[in-house]
Amino acid sequence: MFTFRKIKPLFISMAVSLGAGLVSWLLAGHPMEQYASLYQPPLAPPGWVFPVVWTALYLLMGIAAYQIYITNRMGREGALTLYAVQLLINMVWPVLFFGFQEYWLAFLWLLLLLTLVFLTMREFWRIKPPAGVLLLPYFLWVIFAGYLNLLIAIHM
Repeated sequence: MFTFRKIKPLFISMAVSLGAGLVSWLLAGHPMEQYASLYQPPLAPPGWVFPVVWTALYLLMGIAAYQIYITNRMGREGALTLYAVQLLINMVWPVLFFGFQEYWLAFLWLLLLLTLVFLTMREFWRIKPPAGVLLLPYFLWVIFAGYLNLLIAIHM
């Protein structure tokens, strides 16, 4: 049963995750306007898809981090530190891609992010498998974002 002691960290975890997304979106300028003006690779979704997908992903990330936070298993602190690092790396990508229009640097940054997401997912899985599974859509989306980023970089 949920108590306030358990639900408060859940809301904080989701708020931190969503807040990171909001800050990166604000720092990136007008990303959806810029996206519409870029080369559109095959399978590129319409711009409205990105805020919807990212909101869902940030919520899943927050829930996953919460599951790790409330466990007493060994490695919890390291896994949450890795999570925080990948969240910070995630926040920088839109700034590189949209804010500075450094498409190749953004692609390399995305490879770093992908590696960190994988490591975080693996650590979360090791500690609490459902938490690792919650990061799988995020991992797959970052792969897809890498595909889009690479093709845009090639065509710019």
